[in-house]
Amino acid sequence: MITVDLLRHGELEGGVKYRGQLDDPLTVAGRASMDTVWERIGEDVDLVISSPLSRCLQAAREWTVQHGMVCDIDSRVAEMHYGEWEGLTAEEIMTRYPGMLEQWRRDPEGVRIPGGESAMQLRDRIAEFWSDICEKYDGQHLLVVAHSGSIRMLLAHILSAPIVSTRLMQMPYGCWSRAVYRDGKSELVFHNN
Repeated sequence: MITVDLLRHGELEGGVKYRGQLDDPLTVAGRASMDTVWERIGEDVDLVISSPLSRCLQAAREWTVQHGMVCDIDSRVAEMHYGEWEGLTAEEIMTRYPGMLEQWRRDPEGVRIPGGESAMQLRDRIAEFWSDICEKYDGQHLLVVAHSGSIRMLLAHILSAPIVSTRLMQMPYGCWSRAVYRDGKSELVFHNN
């Protein structure tokens, strides 16, 4: 069995926007929300895997250094690339791309963000990531520090749910979830604890 805790990074400076690959810093409260989860589970974790983006990686590296552990960086759990939407608020996207955001929120498979990654591309890299860690880390407890988009897609994959289900999952900053893989089956233990 493998236990995988999933932690979304905390609140970011600059408010809510579609950042994708942009890397704004965490607020003090955002980092504190991540540290709170680490304090609860850090002693049980064997390995931390982080997105390469600093809003995830900075905390992950600091925790692992303090505990003498390994922090693996895996670009497959990075946030979805939002192309021309990167750095824009929802209101800015709706003004510049009328109707597109609303359609993407209803059915991400039916929309390709200009210059961005498709929902299917995100699904494929997340599915590959999950398969790899389930094969490689049997008997271990992992913490994956990632993003709203990548974690939602991973949860959909674990649940064998359609991509559109990612739009129905609440994923606040600092969201903590847990999944396990045992006997060839993936299970969600809890979400947004």
